[in-house]
Amino acid sequence: MKKIKITLVKSPIDRPERQKQTLKALGLNKMNATKEVEATPQILGMVRKVEHMILVEELA
Repeated sequence: MKKIKITLVKSPIDRPERQKQTLKALGLNKMNATKEVEATPQILGMVRKVEHMILVEELA
């Protein structure tokens, strides 16, 4: 399965609680935090919900 690298680039301050919880579930707690995860349908759904705050890169 493909892996993706996600980086938090915008602050979750003043965002809905649901988006903050999604970022926490992805493991992004601080600014510029980076996480490598497998691109499962569940992860991609979470990424879609907060895509305006993160940077996503595909890994080979």
